[in-house]
Amino acid sequence: MIDRILVTGGAGFLGSHICERLVEEGHDVICLDNFFTSQKTNVVHLLGRPNFELIRHDITLPIHLEVDKIYNMACPAAPGHYQYNPIKTIKTSVLGSINMLGIAKRCGARILQASTSEVYGDPEEHPQTESYRGNVNPIGIRACYDEGKRVAETLFMDYHRSNNVDTRIVRIFNTYGPRMHPYDGRVVSNFIRQALAGQDISLFGDGSQTRSFCYRDDLVEVIIRMMNQDDFVGPVNIGNPDEFTIRELAEKVIKICGSSSKLTFAPLPADDPTRRRPDISLAKDKLGWEPNIKLEDGLKHTIEWFKTIDLGDYRPPTPNYS
Repeated sequence: MIDRILVTGGAGFLGSHICERLVEEGHDVICLDNFFTSQKTNVVHLLGRPNFELIRHDITLPIHLEVDKIYNMACPAAPGHYQYNPIKTIKTSVLGSINMLGIAKRCGARILQASTSEVYGDPEEHPQTESYRGNVNPIGIRACYDEGKRVAETLFMDYHRSNNVDTRIVRIFNTYGPRMHPYDGRVVSNFIRQALAGQDISLFGDGSQTRSFCYRDDLVEVIIRMMNQDDFVGPVNIGNPDEFTIRELAEKVIKICGSSSKLTFAPLPADDPTRRRPDISLAKDKLGWEPNIKLEDGLKHTIEWFKTIDLGDYRPPTPNYS
């Protein structure tokens, strides 16, 4: 069955790969993006395809479209981006969700919300299960993203319960791969950029804090599986349960790059989680999914892509309105 599918944030890191996959499957795809942090180069190769359409639009503002499915991927997702304009970030999660849920309600469309592991904050439960309610500072510098995504989940569940909107919620853990913005402030992009330039690699704290890194191909696969199944609303954790310290990640990047970079240390940012690892039992049970790309393999693919790009082509977030 061919669907007309809207992907908000469709020119972003994950959104562009979802658009690409859906176009290849033959669906009619509308990519909606305001290019606040994303790059048109991520989807330029799709512009000549008859089943792909690109619209520059901000989802905090209403838009009238007729679609069968909506992937709501729009929101700055990296600390360096979502803290750049925190008011804009929370508006994207809250007003954007209201506008997209309104389209889904009117059209009878299925809509998927790209939520985040940040809804767990600095977790006191480890690994994190979907039943854990989190430990979030509602007035901290990360709250614009953390609380915005929590409110978005609330909206999705209330539209589902009150208006029978066909919703799906995925909670995305750390993801990396080609088309990451090299200046997004994420550890993978920072470390690769620094290592390739032979610069010292900056670690916050002592590098003992942990993360779990999932390669983009695994994430795109499970997001599309979640959208296409009929029996499960979520939320569901999606990510790689293999846990590494930030120092281990830096050492792997240096080794794969063949770099002479040294490690340096800086104070840990406020509210930065010390541990992060998903329990993906639910994804295994409901979606028959688990990641299969190892960190070393994914880093090799990502580093090779970084070598092909011109860093000068990547602009910082645009200083637009709040």
